[in-house]
Amino acid sequence: MVDIKKKIRKSPEARKQEIIEASVKLISERGFNGISLRDVADAVGISQPGLLHYVGNKDGLLSLLITDIYDMTGTPSDFMKSGLPGSDPEGMHFPAYLRFLVRHNAHRRQMVQLYMVLETESFNIDHPLHKYFEHRPEEVWKHYSQYSWKLPPGMQWDVHMRPFVRKSIEAMDGIQLRWLRQPPIDFYDEWVDFERILFPSPQWDGYK
Repeated sequence: MVDIKKKIRKSPEARKQEIIEASVKLISERGFNGISLRDVADAVGISQPGLLHYVGNKDGLLSLLITDIYDMTGTPSDFMKSGLPGSDPEGMHFPAYLRFLVRHNAHRRQMVQLYMVLETESFNIDHPLHKYFEHRPEEVWKHYSQYSWKLPPGMQWDVHMRPFVRKSIEAMDGIQLRWLRQPPIDFYDEWVDFERILFPSPQWDGYK
C-alpha cells in the first residue's frame, strides 16, 4: 500500500508568519539585493505565485517587514501599557522608554540585524527604502512628539529635546552594530553607559 502524504493546508496567518521568518533570515544574511522572491518561496515551501498572494511584490515584502512589523512594536504606546517605572501616560520618562526599547530589541536580534543591513543598503538611492531611512529621524521625532513626556525643570519637548532624540537614535544604531558582531557586547549594559552621557546627572536625576 502506497503511503501518500497529504499536503497540509495552513491558515493565512500561519503562512504569513512563515514568510516573515524566512524573509528576515534570508535578508539579514544576504541583504535585500541578495535575495529573490523565489528564494523566499523556496524557503517557505510554496510557489512564487503563492508568495505574491501575500506580499504583492518584492517592495511589498519590505513594507511588511519594516512598516508593518519592525515599526509597530517597542513603541511608546507599548511602554505606556507595560506598567514599568517611568511609563505613566500622563508624563513618561524618555530615558526609561529607551531602556524599554533596548530590552525589546535585545529579544529580536535577527530582526535588528535585518534592519541594520537594510539601512546600510539604502545608501543606494535606487534602494526601495532609501527615502524611508532618509526621513526616518524626522518621522521618529514626529512620532515621539505625540506623547506626553516628563522632563527636568526648564526643559520643553519642542524646544530642547530634538538633539536628545537624534543622539539617542545614533547611539543606539552604533551599539546595535557592535552587539551584532562577534564577540557580542551586552546590549543593555552598553546602553546604560551611554545613557549616563546622553542624560547626565544631576539634570536628569529623577527623570530617568
